[in-house]
Amino acid sequence: MLTKAEISKLRALDEKPYREAAGLFVVEGEKIIGELLASKYPLLEIYATEAWKRPVRDNRVHLVSAEEMSRISHFPKPSPVLAVGRIERTALAPGELGQGLTLALDRVQDAGNLGTLLRIADWFALDRVVMSPDCADLFSLKVISASMGSFARVRVISIPLDQALAGLSIPVLGCDLEGSDVHLLPPMKDAIIVIGSEGRGLSDGVQSRVSQRITIPRYGSAESLNAAVAAAIVCDNLRRLAR
Repeated sequence: MLTKAEISKLRALDEKPYREAAGLFVVEGEKIIGELLASKYPLLEIYATEAWKRPVRDNRVHLVSAEEMSRISHFPKPSPVLAVGRIERTALAPGELGQGLTLALDRVQDAGNLGTLLRIADWFALDRVVMSPDCADLFSLKVISASMGSFARVRVISIPLDQALAGLSIPVLGCDLEGSDVHLLPPMKDAIIVIGSEGRGLSDGVQSRVSQRITIPRYGSAESLNAAVAAAIVCDNLRRLAR
């Protein structure tokens, strides 16, 4: 049986200040937790009801009642499994951004979009994702859930982008409605794709580091594309050119 203190701790992990203070995050759902287990992500504790179908012989697994799960769940309809992981961050190695394909995210504050962007980076096997500190919290339940397991497979670094992008010799491609046609890009093995906030675009500091502005040709009347959709189209073009 869970104590009141345990229930309070698990519920509090929905809030970023508590996550940062505890150094822990929470994730829910059979599919996403199955993906994290398959990826050997170091989960610390797993709470599950009898309804969880995955047979796991693991001392991290705590059997709880459906009523207890409803008290610790952050979902209106509780999942049969909830897990706790440790917040771990990696640093950018010197010269790392000069090689491979990088997705750079500037002020992307929608958690669903950020999670989807991680899935896109995973799908196209990008080398890394770098994100400005004012993006949505990487360890929020919404971001992790939206990433559908890509959270555990993609290397993500949080860093001030205007500093990280300074002095690079490889193309820094900034997505902008006034940019040149993405379909006219030459093949690129090394490049950085910069995606900004849907509402505000790229920040001034990051804009100054962009070596080429690119856009996806518009044929209809929509004002703009979703940030994740735009990123997927640009990544697809770069991967096709590199074949």
